[in-house]
Amino acid sequence: MSKSNSQLVKAHTHIAKPNTQQRRHTIITLLHEQGEVTVDELAQRFTTSEVTVRKDLTALEQSGLLLRRYGGAVRVPVELMAELPVSAPKQALAKAAARLIRDHNRIIIDSGRTTAALLGELSQKKGLVVMTNSLAVANALRELEPEPTLLMTGGTWDAASESFQGQIAEQVLRSYDFDQLFIGADSIDLDRGTTTFNELTGLSRVMAEVAREVVVMVESDKIGRKIPNLELPWAAIHTLVTDSGISVEQQTQLEQKGINLIIVNKI
Repeated sequence: MSKSNSQLVKAHTHIAKPNTQQRRHTIITLLHEQGEVTVDELAQRFTTSEVTVRKDLTALEQSGLLLRRYGGAVRVPVELMAELPVSAPKQALAKAAARLIRDHNRIIIDSGRTTAALLGELSQKKGLVVMTNSLAVANALRELEPEPTLLMTGGTWDAASESFQGQIAEQVLRSYDFDQLFIGADSIDLDRGTTTFNELTGLSRVMAEVAREVVVMVESDKIGRKIPNLELPWAAIHTLVTDSGISVEQQTQLEQKGINLIIVNKI
């Protein structure tokens, strides 16, 4: 990184340490602006340890928001999002979720690495209509045979989530109705619902409003994490697809809320 960027990082170092959610949101913003960040510079900016920064980068990489590099991280190019290898656990969730999709269904696929894993499971589905707010998902859908009817939300581009957001996107969504929404989450709050690092949650809620079934796809290690931003309350969620790492106690709590659980073997 250039000397000027390093000076900029130091000049904006917070006196008070930001919380985890704020810190990670700032990392994504810096990546959008600079294309890369280093562990050393982030540790100085946030007046925190390099160990904490590495944990942040690992968590953000697992959410598909950056790529780790030696000593730091780089932004994920939009055109490469659909080409990145899908992890086996995410693919297992996608296979289970795809069984819920019938031919000719009208579905929404939200942006994210977990939901993007669905794309490889759709080639045998006929007559699908697919709405998305992700350019990477849209480009991948165009490569499928048979190719689904593709709808895009449009709206304002949000670099942090690599997706379109905002009022225009919400208005477009409200012009349609859908059978299912497939959406991921940064974490599952057993009391409240799905939570996220992203502060833009309005579009996710509109997606849930216009879909008859809301399917959340999430690996079990995200269940119980505490992240401030509520995305979807349990009242808006019908089905949770996760892996067998979920505890019996967690299963019981979710079933008591009326959530349909689909559990795949943990890989």
